[in-house]
This record gives sequence, structure tokens and C-alpha cells, in this order.
Amino acid sequence: MTATQHPSTKQDILHYLAKRGQASSQEVAEHFEISPQAVRRHLKDLTEEGLVEHEAVQTGMGRPNYVYQLSKKGRDRLPDQYDDFALSLLDTLAETVGKEQMKTILKKQWQRKALEYRDRLGSAALEDRVAHLVDLRRAEGYMAEWHRVESEEPNTLITPAFIITEYNCAISQIAESFPSVCGHELEMFQMALHDCKVERTHWLASGEHRCGYLIQANSSN
Repeated sequence: MTATQHPSTKQDILHYLAKRGQASSQEVAEHFEISPQAVRRHLKDLTEEGLVEHEAVQTGMGRPNYVYQLSKKGRDRLPDQYDDFALSLLDTLAETVGKEQMKTILKKQWQRKALEYRDRLGSAALEDRVAHLVDLRRAEGYMAEWHRVESEEPNTLITPAFIITEYNCAISQIAESFPSVCGHELEMFQMALHDCKVERTHWLASGEHRCGYLIQANSSN
């Protein structure tokens, strides 16, 4: 493998660990169809850079296996679009207007974003709107994907349902200083998809490795 390929492979491994939560070197090697020796070298480099952490997992009487996951520094390496100027501006606003008024300003911002999403999604079928919403989030720096929730019983009609998953926070530094920005994301999606039921299934802020949202069409639609 040439030197120019290494950064790309390492970044791919970071993205894979972001989606999986944690994985062994063997699982990483099988996923990318490269040798375990090459994967171990990449993981060693990523660990030394502080981007990946590992822990021993005992699965039997033999030697323990190691599983790898992103460190906080590794998560910060994922795609993002936070702006140092924007963060500085918010800090200045917080100092100027006070805590309660700052909450009101941030609430108005997420409501404005939700209405922007709603306008851009239009009145298409729910599946098309979900796909478009994920495209919009990706353009904003989110590692986002979606899939349809299938019925476990064949030939059973169910209300259309979809899962949106985001493996990073594109405004992570802003969310650390102003947690309500992250907390209002559910309400933003609920307003954007106003004719649907939207529930949070996973949350990065609570220590999970992804944010997840279940979207169901209202039965009356």
C-alpha cells in the first residue's frame, strides 16, 4: 500500500468505528478486505495519535482479544462544520444578554432551521422526505444515513417507518458550550416532519456512539 493510501484508509477506519461503536482488528480487516497485519499497523498508528482507544475483552481461557473504539479526539476528527467565529459570537451573546435570553435565542434558531427543512422537503412522500433530509444533514457535515423499518412478519401492512442515524455531531464544540442546541434536535425534526411521529432512539449526548431517530407516518395520513 502506498503512503498516499494510508490517510484514506485510516479515515475509513475512523468512520467504520464511528458506525460500529467498537470492533476487533479482525472485524476491521474483514470489513475492508485487507490483511490483519495492515489493520494492526493502522490501529497502532491511530492509537498513538490518540484517535483510537482499545480495551481487552476476555472471551475464553486463551489470550484476551482487543476491541477498538474512537476516543474523544477521534470523534473530533470526523466531518464537522463548526465555526470558531460562531462559537465566539455565541459566547459573547451569552455574556451580553444573560442565560435565559440566550435560551430563547437558541430556541428561535432551531425553530427557524426546522422551518427551513420543512420548506425544502416539501410535500413529497415520507420516504422521499426522509432521504432528502439525510442529504441536507450530510451537506452540513453529519455522517447520516437512513433505512426503512421492515415488518418482522411477511405480508403484514404496517405504517411506514424509517430510522435516521447520525454518527457524529457537526457542531460538537458549540454543543459542548451550549447543550440545549443538541437537546432541541428532536424537536427540530418533529417540526420539520410535522405530520409524523418522531422519537429519539439513541443519543450521543448520553454516551452512545450515535444519534438515532424513529420516524413513523401518522396513521391518519
